[in-house]
Amino acid sequence: MASSLNELPKVGAPATRALVAAGFTRLEQLAGQPRERLAQLHGMGPKALAVLEAALAEHGLHLG
Repeated sequence: MASSLNELPKVGAPATRALVAAGFTRLEQLAGQPRERLAQLHGMGPKALAVLEAALAEHGLHLG
């Protein structure tokens, strides 16, 4: 799964809507964000969080 820092990975429509509504439109914007904050977004589940973490890890980044 090669991901771009300029695009959100495919995490499903509810999670994508939640991220965009919170102002996140690029993967790089998630680096350093508290996992707990993202987990509280409506539509963001454990699977979506795992996909985001894996995509960040591909670039040597991680959630806070």
